[in-house]
Amino acid sequence: MNYKYYFYLLMAYCCLSGRVYAQQDTIKTLSLEEIKIQNFRLQNPVTSLPSTNGLMIIGGRKSEVISLSGLATNLAEKTGRSLFAKIPSAFIYDMDGTGNQINLSVRGLDGHRSWEFNVRQNGVMINTDIYGYPASHYSMPIEAVGQIELIRGTAALQYGQQFGGMLNYVLKKPDPSRKFSLENISSAGSFGLLSNCTSIGGTVGKFSYFGYYQKRNSNGYRDNGKSESDAQHVEISYQFNDRLKGKAELSRSIFLYQIPGPLTDAQFEQDPTQATRSRNYYSPEIWVPALTLEGRLAANTSFSLVGSGIFGQRSSVTFDALANVPDTINSATSEYAPRNVDIDNYHTRTFEARILHGYTLGSVKNDLSISVRYFNNSFDRRQRGKGTTGTDYDLSVLGDFPRDINLKSQSIAASLENQFHLNDRFSISPGLRIENGSSAMSGTISYVEAEQVPQEIEYDFVTLGINANYQFSPSNRLYGGISQANRPVLFQDIIPGNPLTIINPNLTHSFGYNSEIGWETSPKESMHLNATLFYTFIGNRIGNILVEQDGTTLVQKSNIGDSGTAGVELLWDWEFLKNDRFSLSFYTSSSWMRARYLNGLVAGSEGNEEIIGNYVEAVPEWISRNGLTASYGSLQLALQHQFVSESFSDALNTKSPPPSGAVGLVPSYHIWDLQGIYTYENLTLRASFQNIFDNSYFTKRPQMYPGPGIWSSDGRSLVLSIGLKI
Repeated sequence: MNYKYYFYLLMAYCCLSGRVYAQQDTIKTLSLEEIKIQNFRLQNPVTSLPSTNGLMIIGGRKSEVISLSGLATNLAEKTGRSLFAKIPSAFIYDMDGTGNQINLSVRGLDGHRSWEFNVRQNGVMINTDIYGYPASHYSMPIEAVGQIELIRGTAALQYGQQFGGMLNYVLKKPDPSRKFSLENISSAGSFGLLSNCTSIGGTVGKFSYFGYYQKRNSNGYRDNGKSESDAQHVEISYQFNDRLKGKAELSRSIFLYQIPGPLTDAQFEQDPTQATRSRNYYSPEIWVPALTLEGRLAANTSFSLVGSGIFGQRSSVTFDALANVPDTINSATSEYAPRNVDIDNYHTRTFEARILHGYTLGSVKNDLSISVRYFNNSFDRRQRGKGTTGTDYDLSVLGDFPRDINLKSQSIAASLENQFHLNDRFSISPGLRIENGSSAMSGTISYVEAEQVPQEIEYDFVTLGINANYQFSPSNRLYGGISQANRPVLFQDIIPGNPLTIINPNLTHSFGYNSEIGWETSPKESMHLNATLFYTFIGNRIGNILVEQDGTTLVQKSNIGDSGTAGVELLWDWEFLKNDRFSLSFYTSSSWMRARYLNGLVAGSEGNEEIIGNYVEAVPEWISRNGLTASYGSLQLALQHQFVSESFSDALNTKSPPPSGAVGLVPSYHIWDLQGIYTYENLTLRASFQNIFDNSYFTKRPQMYPGPGIWSSDGRSLVLSIGLKI
């Protein structure tokens, strides 16, 4: 398709329209939105954000945009290795049941519910509680997502100080040319998967609207691994005039996951689908309301005001023990043992204001970004309640919760960044972020003296960063930068897990920085290349050490040492064969990471042990995804191979696992997937044949939820879906 032809036709129409207006002697003008001409020939390319995106300065950073339109992947189960196939260093692991949540990390960070990122939906923050528990428990259906935006850690100044950066799920937009449109995507597949997502949208005058309803059920790959989920979203926008727009949104997600329990190494080798638990359940229900007002204060000045919240709870009922401890009926009582009940309640309110101002200083063009964020949270945590001896999802508790505590937090932060366009090719963007906040814990812990429970944590951060971009040509640039980051002390870090664990009053936040330098180029229409060198330093990491108190050896959360991760990321996307009907393309999305402890001590079997030079846990040295995509007309087939090298599950780098399987080596694995998509008018058919050779593998041995041990990843499966647009 010759896009230049349509571009010239559009320009001719604009000129002709202008002449007609002039002849009519009116003051009416035709305002054209800014358009971006980019390469559409590659199949499902990963693109970069422009130097300013919305009200954010992006120049000089590594950014990636994944368009889900026409992507051949399993949307219903949120298969991470397909969604993030072309994101080098992306590491995904499953722990909440396939399709329930995405656990994503990059550059050797922790993928636990993507909590190393500032996670957003439509630009609205959805991290549950930044100071208490920054995981993202809210989970939208990927069928309703139009694109995913990822900005690496050097963007921390504008979003917060997270090491990972920003991850934004942008929902589909209402059709501006239609009063009503409907889309339905239904899926069925292996392990009893049934999923349906229906969305509607449209524009009526100055109003536009969009909403969806999604429901999904699955029996799971493993025994006792059932999932039930549903999610809803509704948004209404009103265009007051050409300078002001308002939007109201309300989102909800809930799922109930029957947790099959961890496995020992012997159990995994015998049968990776077996379960060690039948009475364990986990369920988060999260509501996300948001009000947005955005517009222009002047020709070169735009603003946005966003008020949002996270409300809901995360609940679990479990028989909590190591994998080699069976959950059986007691012969003396003819009943199971009582289960533990944990309930978290979240009340998070956030307000964000942003301004982007373009101005000229002498001959230098500038973009100035200013933002202010305020939040206050109340986080109730009730744990270790004595639950029932039954087998269903029952949060009933006998007596009081041994841990019944509350964390109240508040923070105000301001960031300022200026992008200097020193000439048409070179820009530099220094920035500053100042954050002041505090958290106060109160309540009761049955095995801790009352006067020791109240704890206060101060959060006083000043972070700096600078990024630069040199544009050799529109499709060839060099970028780089460095930005400070931190990982605050969290609620769980100051709660002693048992009577042999004590609170550390001297625990401090982890500080460090992200740095990167990269080259992005498209030497011809059919090829795209992005290569990046990066280094991430994390100081004062938090872990467990042993301390002596009154002749007793106790465990204490402490700052155990520093780590550094150096790495290389490479994305090479090449459409090497193309004619009028057929195309064949290849891509590699690969990373090499060297993550080591630079110093430190952690608790071991023989006391505190040095970990200098040890591998950082859960960081594979190699992650490589390679694919071949063939397209014929409206049919596209994609074959992908993923290789992930071995990693360690603990800082001590334990190789031989104990009988429980709680720690030990995580072996390397190879996974092959074949996926296809076919579009005919308003119908879209997808097929995903995953883990073709039925390899048995696991991605991590978690040290916290859902329990230490092996959690099997899914074996061979087939998922079919049909999409209809009206």
